[in-house]
Amino acid sequence: MEKEQLEHGLQHNRRKFLSKLSLGIGSLALGSLLIPDLFDRKKAEEEMFAALPHFAPKAKRVIYLFQNGAPSQLETFDYKPLLKKQMGQELPESIRMGQRLTGMTSGQSSFPLVGSYFGFQQYGEARAWISELFPHTAGIVDDICIIKSMHTEAINHDPALTFFQTGAQVGNRPSMGAWLSYGLGSENSNLPAFCVLLSRGKGNGQGVYSKLWTNGFLDSIHQGVQFSASEDPVLYLGDPLGMSRSDRRKMLDKLAELNHLSFEANGDPEIQAKIQQYEMAFRMQTAVPEVTDISNEPDSIIKMYGPDCLIPGTYAANCLLARKLSESGVRFVQLYHQGWDQHDNLPKEIVGQANDVDQASAALIKDLKQRGLLDETLVIWGGEFGRTNYCQGKIEANNYGRDHHPRAFSIWMAGGGVKSGMVYGETDEFGYNITENPVHVHDFQATVLHLMGIDHERLTFKHLGRRYRLTDVHGEIVKDILV
Repeated sequence: MEKEQLEHGLQHNRRKFLSKLSLGIGSLALGSLLIPDLFDRKKAEEEMFAALPHFAPKAKRVIYLFQNGAPSQLETFDYKPLLKKQMGQELPESIRMGQRLTGMTSGQSSFPLVGSYFGFQQYGEARAWISELFPHTAGIVDDICIIKSMHTEAINHDPALTFFQTGAQVGNRPSMGAWLSYGLGSENSNLPAFCVLLSRGKGNGQGVYSKLWTNGFLDSIHQGVQFSASEDPVLYLGDPLGMSRSDRRKMLDKLAELNHLSFEANGDPEIQAKIQQYEMAFRMQTAVPEVTDISNEPDSIIKMYGPDCLIPGTYAANCLLARKLSESGVRFVQLYHQGWDQHDNLPKEIVGQANDVDQASAALIKDLKQRGLLDETLVIWGGEFGRTNYCQGKIEANNYGRDHHPRAFSIWMAGGGVKSGMVYGETDEFGYNITENPVHVHDFQATVLHLMGIDHERLTFKHLGRRYRLTDVHGEIVKDILV
């Protein structure tokens, strides 16, 4: 009888221990509950070690300003005067080399070169070329690293966007934010580790879908939490009408007891994830109103971000909110700004897009810097691919369009262990092919994880008999851009 009671007590204590595990490492352990050899010491150590920072991180958190639809590198950061000189001439076959085109231009009988309608000037110690569309970005050029040699295999929006966010062109893979939540957890127990903010520009918009911030095969606690522009930034967070805070607490406690019984009966780790989600939602009821309240922001900050930051749901408002979320300990804040898809009428539409994002993006860098947070916050700005150097459709002196171009495009990064005032990589004089220091999407992802203290080859999750990672079986850290 004593032996049975002892064994029962050990079982009870083990269950109690597992039920109390926290986010991050705890969720990783919970994810392996169905594995029979859970308490095999070697395997347990491997699983736990995979979730820890593998070395001292340069960055504690990430703010990713994703420009959905693909900004043209030729109108932003990759100045090519030859295209203007050869306006209307055919793209040489020696440059194109039979490379893949989209269905939107593959049938064109002519591929006339088109230079940027906008002027460029050099700024900063690196003498970086910046378009006149981005005067505020030009003002922070010594704080950012411009990468002009990004490339990808994906040539259409949905797979290219999915590839950047999840490391695969197909769906149902964990997003970068979910991987970081899984590996590192949250710095603030009252807020999610991964938050998502959406805004729409004035141009043609490509859609964004929840698969871009999905947890995939990871526990659902790692899915990105979307904030909205409504009066309720996180939907369904408030208490039901007629229910007090104390009644809500009692209800959640009873629900947790029932869920624990269900978990003990069948061992499904998603039950534990659901308990954590309920508890997180309860804590967020206080934390979210505080972090979304900008009434205490001084006039100087409002002026820095621009008047649109007072309008919920705008890009400027989301940049300010991103700073507040990051400052409050949110590990990964993902912004999506839609409208960068200029297949035609580019000179007119891109002006509106640039006006949407230029001031607020620069303000975010200046704001983080003046608060002493830039060194520990990695900020990323860029889209899913670039734009062609030839015109899609009819070419005019002040009107043209550009098709998708995955072979070479530009992004910028700042803070969090990235060298500042730097231009990395180069393209040919036609802006078509990379000539120096190519950076693949998986290289970019490996570098982001490295800056967060994670070895991208060791942060893995076993699913359906295979170990998956964000970078699949590829990825090299871009060491030249690191401090």
